[in-house]
Amino acid sequence: MGFLSSIWNFFATYILRQAPYMIGFITLIGYALMKKKWYDILGGTLKAIIGMLILNVGSGGLVSNFRPILAGLKDRFNLTACVIDPYYGQNAVTAGVEEVFGKGFSQVMTLLLIAFIVNILLVRFNKITKCRTLFTTGHVQVQQAATAYWLIMFALPALLNNDVLMLVVMSVILGAYWAVGSNLTVKPMQELTDGAGFAIAHQQMFGIRLGYIVADKFFGTDGGKKQKEIKKVGDMEMPGFFSIFNENMVCTAILMTVFFGAIMTVIGRPYFIEHGSIKESDSFFMYVLNTCLNFAVYLAILQLGVRTFVTELTASFQGIADKLLPSSVPGVDCAVCYGFGDANAVTFGFLAGLVGQLVAIVLLIVFKSPTLIICGFVPVFFDNATIGLVANEKGGLKACLAIPFCSGLIQVFGSAFIAGWVGMAQYGGYLGMFDWATVWPLFTVIMKFLGYFGVVIVAALLLALPQLEYRKDPKAYFLITEDYEAYKEYMAEKNAPAAEEA
Repeated sequence: MGFLSSIWNFFATYILRQAPYMIGFITLIGYALMKKKWYDILGGTLKAIIGMLILNVGSGGLVSNFRPILAGLKDRFNLTACVIDPYYGQNAVTAGVEEVFGKGFSQVMTLLLIAFIVNILLVRFNKITKCRTLFTTGHVQVQQAATAYWLIMFALPALLNNDVLMLVVMSVILGAYWAVGSNLTVKPMQELTDGAGFAIAHQQMFGIRLGYIVADKFFGTDGGKKQKEIKKVGDMEMPGFFSIFNENMVCTAILMTVFFGAIMTVIGRPYFIEHGSIKESDSFFMYVLNTCLNFAVYLAILQLGVRTFVTELTASFQGIADKLLPSSVPGVDCAVCYGFGDANAVTFGFLAGLVGQLVAIVLLIVFKSPTLIICGFVPVFFDNATIGLVANEKGGLKACLAIPFCSGLIQVFGSAFIAGWVGMAQYGGYLGMFDWATVWPLFTVIMKFLGYFGVVIVAALLLALPQLEYRKDPKAYFLITEDYEAYKEYMAEKNAPAAEEA
């Protein structure tokens, strides 16, 4: 048992929790099942790992570059508030879970393992469950397991007396959320990427599908039933020198310099000197310019990482799909989709979401909310950029601006409610991303007031979603993951009569 425990601890620490090596492990298994030659397996595995490491440099750089700016707003104006950010949220659970519930944080990793097994089983039996996606982003799973651990213990305090039952309940809810949530993103991602063969396994999966539906119904073609011209971000015709905004790097650099340059100026040079960001002798102007231009740099790095590993992952996963998990696709980090669609939609969606968050924070202050929120970079960028990219593809420029703006409002208001109610706000952080400001507060309310019957309701609601989607078009449902070209032909034939009538 000690040997097996050591193997599991190594796997959990260095593979499951490390996204690059988890992706590499999946690639290795997939190519091995396809009986590739050893050097092809080695090359593909290394390429997948390196691609994810490049992506991590890009996404990590975005976070580390701009988190001090948002922290500066908090410190500069003496705001004592809850920061919505996955890392702040995880730290809040670590700091407060034993004090509040008398439980240690160690059980979170056990919860993660069992929930992941639930996800695998739901995909393995997808002809019954209709779940088509395996959640592979380990760092996100750790963050979510930590927050779910707190929320479910708050909702069901009777579980504190029974560790086994507690882990079973939590694992079923969390594992079902991973399988069902990532499954909701299959259609938006396959259409965005023209069948690249992945779904999103992150923190805004319900948000992606909701943004897709709203963009289609209110801004787009209504699934092909209404013929309506969509003007996307990339279709904008800029007069004169404004045409430079058609170039992704230039557009990103200019917008970020104007927007964050203004925020850094308000924070002031003394703050950055005091916190060691710059020296007394350094030029504040050049520091601001360099910080803002690095946004474009890290975004370019991130997109390079995507191009490096996506081909290997999706090709190798076919081996897993054929042998172990039929008709399935991997669920990956939301940043993977930034290499597809209109790159400028990423920036527009992010900025629209940031404006929405700032408006919501001002309203919390005006109405004297007992819980004040400070926006963190991870939710405001990765949620809203992803939702904006999908919204632009389906509904154009207006959708790319309106939907992430509303998402920003929801992130702040939903997080203020749940973080204050369950007590996480007093420990300084909450996960705060779209799903955790919407569906998870709803789950918590249902379980809090209905007890174990609420657990059954939540599980039933989750598992019903793929069934309902399947019933809408049984033929297309698995075809979209098995043969995307055949899926497109089928949908073109299906929508042809509607197009002719219009």
